[in-house]
Amino acid sequence: MDILINILSMTVPFSVALLLASLGEMFNQRSGVFNLGCEGIMAVGAFIGMLVPFSVGQGGAVAGGWNWLGLLLACVAGALLGLLFGLVVVTFRAPQGIAGIGLQMFGVGVAGTLFRHFVGGTQSIPGMSTTPIPLLSKIPVIGRIFFSHSIIVYLAFLFVPLAWYILFKTPWGLRVRAVGTHPRAADSMGINVNRTRYEALAVGGALAGLAGAYLSVCQVKMFSDELIAGRGFIAVALVYFGHWNPVKIMLGALLFSFAQTIQYNVQGLGMNVPYEFFVMLPYVVVVVVLAFTSRNQKTGPAALGKPFNREMRT
Repeated sequence: MDILINILSMTVPFSVALLLASLGEMFNQRSGVFNLGCEGIMAVGAFIGMLVPFSVGQGGAVAGGWNWLGLLLACVAGALLGLLFGLVVVTFRAPQGIAGIGLQMFGVGVAGTLFRHFVGGTQSIPGMSTTPIPLLSKIPVIGRIFFSHSIIVYLAFLFVPLAWYILFKTPWGLRVRAVGTHPRAADSMGINVNRTRYEALAVGGALAGLAGAYLSVCQVKMFSDELIAGRGFIAVALVYFGHWNPVKIMLGALLFSFAQTIQYNVQGLGMNVPYEFFVMLPYVVVVVVLAFTSRNQKTGPAALGKPFNREMRT
């Protein structure tokens, strides 16, 4: 029983980075832009999020406000990278898949290079501490699983209904869905397709940057070249798994994180099984789930991956 509670209590915080990145990618894809560069944006966000409290900590204790500044700057950097990606695929209409791989390599390379220049080697930071919710955290079992984490964890899960409301109940959400479904019709109704896609990419980039910073500031409290570990690509897969719906994406993030925490806990039991089997377990779960759900999966936004050229009428 204790092992199960431990797995579940780890699943919730472990899912946050995936959840934030997936919600950001959802906004990208709902606008018709397929961004495989999420991994690179997360890497830059993780580095910047860690650099701010690390730099201040060199001269003494790190105040909590510097952690928040690191998270904020990671969001800004992510939004700027999202806009850079928009310049390439929206304005210049480059192939989105190739441009996304380029952004991924660019982000990971820049983060690693700057890390070695400014930090030099693996360094830990105090990071953001947990903030148990009064009363709720004292509830047996449930309190430990859901209400004994950092503030970012609570905010990430509160953002799920907010993202649903923004996407389905606001004029901006309607514009995003319109340009991702039928940009030509949206343009005829006076919606600026390119600007809307830029806005969605900025939002998606900011969330991806925050997801990376969460890893370095709140979860592992350090940065390394392998910190993201494919989470950006998993986030893209979770958008398909969740049918571009925030609630289903959240469930997918929890499922992947559940498999990941099983890996850590089972390895700790000292079972005579190659550890590589448990390392690959979470990724196998994603592949299997996608394979079995693809038959009933709804088609995505009709204009996903297709550049919009206002001058062309065909």
